[in-house]
Amino acid sequence: MAIIDNAIYVNGVRTENPQSLSETFERMRERGGLSWIGLYRPSPEEIRAVADEFGIHELVVEDALAGHQRAKLERYGDVLFMVLRPARYLDAAEEVEFGEVHVLVGPDFVVTIRHAESPDLGRVRQRLEGDPELLARGPEAVLYAILDEVVDEYAPVLAGLENDIDEIESQLFEDDVDATQRIYELGREVIDFQRATQPLSGMLDALLRGSEKYQVDVELQRYLRDVLDHTLRVTDRATTFRTVLDNALTVESTIVARRQNEEMRRMTELSIRQNDEVKKISGWAAILFAPTLIGGIYGMNFDVMPELHWAWGYPMAIGLMLAMGVGLYAVFKRKGWL
Repeated sequence: MAIIDNAIYVNGVRTENPQSLSETFERMRERGGLSWIGLYRPSPEEIRAVADEFGIHELVVEDALAGHQRAKLERYGDVLFMVLRPARYLDAAEEVEFGEVHVLVGPDFVVTIRHAESPDLGRVRQRLEGDPELLARGPEAVLYAILDEVVDEYAPVLAGLENDIDEIESQLFEDDVDATQRIYELGREVIDFQRATQPLSGMLDALLRGSEKYQVDVELQRYLRDVLDHTLRVTDRATTFRTVLDNALTVESTIVARRQNEEMRRMTELSIRQNDEVKKISGWAAILFAPTLIGGIYGMNFDVMPELHWAWGYPMAIGLMLAMGVGLYAVFKRKGWL
């Protein structure tokens, strides 16, 4: 069922528990008071039934049906339409999950349309039912309580993000850890969190500016200012997180570049040593090639060869081998090959 909870309140006390929308509308006309209808992923027909009964603008219906809206505040006559983006931190996945809730506030009704598990509007309803004096202040009291719950639920998200950032900072200078991807992913989460929270301060400010015009209870104005203060602290911390992550990404890039430079220097030194070894091997190969060449020529056993039967042929061949070897050694030594 799309209707999670449905009640009519008179002077802050729950007096009726209608089982359907049609019954709700009928009881409202009979009893008056404040109607609070809580819907969870309702069908288009249910949204249109609510819109027709309360005279809600067609554009609001379109937004409620479409979902995936940005956080915003709009007013259509005496109906206030607010989109909130609650969030919760998932410890197992170490990531932030964002929800969406639409709040319609009229002179004598509140309709909440939830598109995700967060926020826990049941807890909000229990809080208000436990404080009839606050609930008796009208639909704006429900709106305040929902805003307060959404902003309070940001605190665990900030704590989770801060813990992740601390882990990243401790990993930055570990040689075997590449934190670039994690920093980027966490940065995207912080940006999404900023998109969900930053519009809230403007929305609350607009509510407070219109308080006199729409005769919002003075005590509720104080409560809304308190929520605004909490919201500003949340957005300031989110901005700080983004700055820290930007700096961490810069540091990580510098560290990665330094590691790459060190690796390139190591490879260059290794290549130089290999070149030195190749030069030595090539030098000794050339030195040994000279006697091998002479020995190979005189070992061909041809009958007609120069100096083949000469008495000094052998000493000459040995001397030539030694002379060529010593000469090549001197040349290679001077060039630094040996």
